[in-house]
Amino acid sequence: MADHVLESRVWLATSRPHVFAFFADPLHLELLTPPAMCVRLLTPDVVMAAGAVLEFRLSWLVVPLTWRALIREYDPPYRFVDVQVRGPYARWEHRHRFLEEDGGTWVEDRVTYRLPMGPLGVAAHALVVRRQLRAVWEYRRRRLEALVAPVRPAAG
Repeated sequence: MADHVLESRVWLATSRPHVFAFFADPLHLELLTPPAMCVRLLTPDVVMAAGAVLEFRLSWLVVPLTWRALIREYDPPYRFVDVQVRGPYARWEHRHRFLEEDGGTWVEDRVTYRLPMGPLGVAAHALVVRRQLRAVWEYRRRRLEALVAPVRPAAG
């Protein structure tokens, strides 16, 4: 089955080191995810670095799940990449990039993902998952504005 790609770009009116530090704290994922998903970090003492493993508990459509992510690349304050090693997706790779411009920082996300279960996964993506991921990213944008700095979405 084909991979799907979710891309997002938002500008925050603050410095790259400040933005990177916010994203590099795994506890902040709980703050950036809709409350209905009940995200909880199970490895609170993890130190962010290449090779770090983070484990989360979350709920998807009221189904409890465990999500384990590996930090595959870590290059502060420019970028990091996390990949799912256990969780609901057949593939999940999330690249975070932080670029300075106009006195602020562009946060660029590129998530490459694939659902399991072949044609059933394709149908679930079309009916639910694509819309849900877009809603999660919109919630995240609003929370970034509230918690970090004023935002400016990418043009286009």
